[in-house]
Amino acid sequence: MQPVNTESKDRPGRHVLPLIVFSQFCGTSLWFASNGIMGPLTTHFGLPATALGDLTASVQFGFITGTLIFALLTLADRFPPSRVFFWSAVMGTLANLGLIWEGNSYATLLLLRFVTGFFLAGIYPVGMKIASDYYEKGLGTSLGYLVGALVLGTAFPHLLGSGALSISWKQVVGITSAMALTGGLSMWFLPDGPYRRRMQKLDLTAFFKVFKKPEFRAPAFGYFGHMWELYAFWAFVPLMVGAYSNLHPEGALSQSLWAFLIIGIGGPACVLGGYLSRVLGAKKVAATSLLSSGLCCLIFPWALHWESPFLFMFFMLLWGMVVIADSPLFSTLVAQNAASDKKGTALTIVTCIGFAITIVSIELLTRGLRITDSPWVFALLAAGPALGLLAMRRSS
Repeated sequence: MQPVNTESKDRPGRHVLPLIVFSQFCGTSLWFASNGIMGPLTTHFGLPATALGDLTASVQFGFITGTLIFALLTLADRFPPSRVFFWSAVMGTLANLGLIWEGNSYATLLLLRFVTGFFLAGIYPVGMKIASDYYEKGLGTSLGYLVGALVLGTAFPHLLGSGALSISWKQVVGITSAMALTGGLSMWFLPDGPYRRRMQKLDLTAFFKVFKKPEFRAPAFGYFGHMWELYAFWAFVPLMVGAYSNLHPEGALSQSLWAFLIIGIGGPACVLGGYLSRVLGAKKVAATSLLSSGLCCLIFPWALHWESPFLFMFFMLLWGMVVIADSPLFSTLVAQNAASDKKGTALTIVTCIGFAITIVSIELLTRGLRITDSPWVFALLAAGPALGLLAMRRSS
């Protein structure tokens, strides 16, 4: 039986947001679990040179498939979202644990990462749905914390795999799996939020109806441009840092540790963006962040040749901030412009399309880097922010 919700509409219990944030952090640690241990994983199973891009893309493809099915079946709008979150965390945990099976081949590893991505569809967008059910006012700030948790969860496997904690790659898998299960259990007893409006019956057309409003399309298309860049950047951060170390061996940098810092700093940036949106407006802050990250894509080929490691890492940390700071703001605008009984479906389908776009950009970079080692390949990422800004302007 679902617990009775006694929270005030105006002031949800103080424990609600920290609980959602904690659960989101734990659950999303599954996302880059293989990326954080790519070196030993490649050695142990004899993986090809394209493993980084292919395994990352497999997670994304699984996530897209999952969000598509979740959205078509309107699961988060018809069933208690905390329960959807829990069962997704359980299944994602089991798929992640499969990485340590000694009988794995490249094909089974790709399949396991696909399944992990599939069930992440019940964690990330559903977590945002739960937050929107509790917070109508200040949603941008709340989602800032929530996406910040996603960022830290995504970065965490890089810290575990950096060698700083002296643990094996199998222990990294075990820790991220335990975290995801804990996050799911934490969400089990959370009741429905006061702003939740349950969809009474299956509506397969809800998938398409949400895009009819121009006010909805503008942030959705901006989000799509943002996603073209985001996960490709996150996936290739270790390679970017490694490229700088190869050019400047005297200032060699720890790839995994710096990848954690560059990705992880996006967490506080999301929170900061949420607070700035209260003063400047969500759309303005999102557009500024999108423009800034697009410029970073174009600056990176020059930044590789900077002699100062300090200056290079300052630039990469700045990029790590602006590349994600707009994400919770786009989600806020999407939620605010969707019908109250279709918020879960709206957030899920927009996330689905956004992550479909990430596969294209990740695979494009993967194949491009096989053809040439020119850093100008990364300038392709600027196309996303540019088109996103254009779409926002035309759709407004």
